[in-house]
Amino acid sequence: MSKSCHYSFLLLLVICSMKCHQIFGADPTDGFTEVALAEENFVLQKPYNEPLGTRYSYKDGVRSFWVYNHDKPFKSSSGTRPRTEVRIKGHDYSSGIWQFEGYAYVPKGTSGVTIMQIHGASEGATTLQLRIYNGDMKYYKFNVVATDLYDKWFRLNVIHDVGNGKITVFIDGEQKFVVNDQGPGDLYFKCGVYAAPAGSSNYMDSRWRDIKLYKK
Repeated sequence: MSKSCHYSFLLLLVICSMKCHQIFGADPTDGFTEVALAEENFVLQKPYNEPLGTRYSYKDGVRSFWVYNHDKPFKSSSGTRPRTEVRIKGHDYSSGIWQFEGYAYVPKGTSGVTIMQIHGASEGATTLQLRIYNGDMKYYKFNVVATDLYDKWFRLNVIHDVGNGKITVFIDGEQKFVVNDQGPGDLYFKCGVYAAPAGSSNYMDSRWRDIKLYKK
C-alpha cells in the first residue's frame, strides 16, 4: 500500500469514528477516572432484627437485595421504611463531579421501591431517589425517567455535578433525565431496595452487578 493510500485509509477511519461518535453519543464515563472500590466500601443496611443472609446474598458477582413491606427499619431507633441496601462508604463527597454506575435487575412485581439514591442534601435526607413503579423508573414519585424495566438487566449511570447542582441519569448509555439537586451536604451513593412511603409491594427485590464509582 502506498503512503498516500495509507494516509487516506487512516483519514477514513478517523472520519468514520467521528461519525459513529456523533450518531451514538459519548459513553457517560468518558473523561472520568474510576475510583477503586474494595469490599469494605460496601456497607450493608438491612432490617435490624433479621440475619443478613435472610435479606441479602452475594454470589457470582451479583448482589441480591430483598425486603418485605412489613419488615423493621435498619435500626431499632429509626422511624424509616424497610430497606436492604448497600451504602458506598469511604467516598463521601461534597464537591466535584461524581458518577455511580451499576447493572440492575428488577423482577416483575417489585413496585413502590427506591433502587438507587444519593443520600445527603441541604434540605431533606436525599438529593436523588430513583424508584420503580410497575416496571417504570421515576424520580421519587414524580417524573418518569425510563419505562419497561422489569425482568432484564439494564445499565444505570448517575452523574452528580455538585458545583452546577445538576444530576444526570443514563439508562443503557442513553441520557434519560436531568434535574437540579437538593443542595449541598455530606453526599454518598446507595443501591438496593428501600420501600417508598406509600404503594410499596409486599415483596421488593433488586439485583446488582459491576457497581463502580468515577470522578472528575
